[in-house]
Amino acid sequence: MTKNLSTVQLGTTGPVVSRIGLGAMGMSGMYGASDEATSIATVHAAIDSGANLIDTGDFYGMGHNEALIRQALTERKREDVLLSVKYGALRGPGGEFGGVDTRPAATRNFLAYSMQRLGTDYIDIYRPARLDPNVPIEETVGGLAELVQAGYIRHIGLSEVGAETLRRAAAVHPIADLQIEYALITRGIEKEILPAARELGIGITAYGVLSRGLLSDSLRGGAQFAPSDFRAHSPRFQGENLTANLRLVEALAEIAAAHQVSVAQLAIAWVLSRGDDIVPIIGARRPERWTEAVAAVDIQLSEAELAAIEAAVPADQVAGGRYAEAQMAMLDSER
Repeated sequence: MTKNLSTVQLGTTGPVVSRIGLGAMGMSGMYGASDEATSIATVHAAIDSGANLIDTGDFYGMGHNEALIRQALTERKREDVLLSVKYGALRGPGGEFGGVDTRPAATRNFLAYSMQRLGTDYIDIYRPARLDPNVPIEETVGGLAELVQAGYIRHIGLSEVGAETLRRAAAVHPIADLQIEYALITRGIEKEILPAARELGIGITAYGVLSRGLLSDSLRGGAQFAPSDFRAHSPRFQGENLTANLRLVEALAEIAAAHQVSVAQLAIAWVLSRGDDIVPIIGARRPERWTEAVAAVDIQLSEAELAAIEAAVPADQVAGGRYAEAQMAMLDSER
């Protein structure tokens, strides 16, 4: 695949990144079983297309995801890739989650292990996965700033925090980007969070752009999810909620067919249309899915077409929350 992706700067202080990035979470069991060789081929396909932003987390597969990326990068140049790493989520030996720890001492510990697993002596963007309710954001960002000074990380990012937290964090140290869910049917950031990020010069790396496969052709015929699949426990994918949501997808599919593109491509193109300061992170698990995603960069939508898409798929008609109730309670961005 030839390099064809354009680039944008991530916020006013962040690095120059490809117009879309690769999210690697799904390669470590979060959506059921995956194949390592296929996952590595997907990482290679992304890099070869010009993508330089790869997003991971130390808790994805309890380190498996970072080790997988390290293996993939043995055949590519480290300097061609920007590694975005989330940390702080605590897990147990049975895979259960046990809260968040973003104390500076814990941050240094998490970072040391991530650098070892990734086979690198620096991380490009390092971010707490969630706001730690027991640690002031100023303390967390202050600890990260010391790691920037020491050269271990190059930029500080945040994930799923609200506008007030963004402002408090940015007062301590420049924040490159906020990673947060944003999609045609997940538009909560538009009210306060996105305007605050723009005011502060903070970029948005949008995950969940395809709403975990809902905004694609993959579930239109129905679906059964393995117990290990995140969607087996997500309200949007349960019973009548899924039925209602798939009706929205069918409406989107009609518009996609008229443009001769896939539902996923149209959903990605919609997010791209929101502004150059928003960089979609696409969780492809196979090379052909990445190829499909990359093609969305070339889709141009007029204002009338965007209005038609939003009318066909009203965000306020989606059924079910984006996370289960207990997980939603952990999101500073939802307060």
